[in-house]
Amino acid sequence: MRDHHDIVIVGGGVIGLTIARGLALRGVRDVCLVERGNLGTEASWAAAGMLLPQVEADAPDDFFDLACRSRDLYPAFAAALREEAGIDVELDTTGTLYLALTEHDQEEIEKRYDWQTRAGLSVERLTGAEARAVEPCISESTLGALRFPKDIQVESRRLLSALANSVQKLGVTIATQTPVDSLLLEGNRVRGVQTSRGAINCRTAVIAAGSWSSFIKSAPVPRIEPVRGQMVCLEAKPQLTRHVIYSPRGYIVPRQDGRLLAGSTSERAGFAKCVTAGGIATILRNALEISTGIADLPVLDTWAGLRPRASDDLPVLGPCGEIDGLFFATGHYRNGILLAPLTGELISEAIVSSQR
Repeated sequence: MRDHHDIVIVGGGVIGLTIARGLALRGVRDVCLVERGNLGTEASWAAAGMLLPQVEADAPDDFFDLACRSRDLYPAFAAALREEAGIDVELDTTGTLYLALTEHDQEEIEKRYDWQTRAGLSVERLTGAEARAVEPCISESTLGALRFPKDIQVESRRLLSALANSVQKLGVTIATQTPVDSLLLEGNRVRGVQTSRGAINCRTAVIAAGSWSSFIKSAPVPRIEPVRGQMVCLEAKPQLTRHVIYSPRGYIVPRQDGRLLAGSTSERAGFAKCVTAGGIATILRNALEISTGIADLPVLDTWAGLRPRASDDLPVLGPCGEIDGLFFATGHYRNGILLAPLTGELISEAIVSSQR
């Protein structure tokens, strides 16, 4: 590991990788990505890969606009990664069905339909019968549904493999199994980072360490806490559904290879990245509410991940106002995969612009 680089990115998940790629594509030739474990094995690896800004938004705001902009980058992003890395990230553009399974759910989808149609967004309202005609597997209790043709999904683990392959081909230096202990400062400017393997001097540092961002000493990172999310992976051959199917309580996500993901929980359990009986029971109960056909499917796997959450649920992005040369790209919470393309563009462009 060299002791000097122009730019050091702390964190090798989907956010750190997309920023490294963005810098390399802008001609920055001396970027080092430092990861405490292995590339893409934390929150990014555990994610379902859903790109659902319209499904999950209760009202329009700046964050919603940001999320839609990032989602809409995905077709070109996926095509570029296939060219760069030779890996198909399995971007599935079938769309998402949002089910109303109770009277309260029905009221909620009516509100969502009203504001999104007024905003000129793509959304279709279906009766329960129409929804079952689209996806026969869904519950007979379905009262209605919204179909979001632009809310899509990506195979998150293939995305991580493609990004890792891309940045290596682009010449980014990778240091894995290397925790970063502290930011090194000279007055109010970045001088480097102190890692478990020694100091790396640099002019610019990016904190993209997810749930571990707040542990980096001397870096004034807003508090980021881990929020555990558990997942269940089922085998569905033939496929149970073509769409991502979402309810206010859970979701199921079909994969091209016959896996069906069911999720998820949202638990403040510290750094206990474990699967629990209660968590799995909750996920399966909510999945069975969506489709009773899940009852006979074999369980292939379960896992948990730690989502990085800031106090206001919004990502922490951009240059630090207190320290020159320090940038933040953390706290993406439940939207790391969704926001990765735009985060990579915004942060890499901000860094390059600051050095002109």
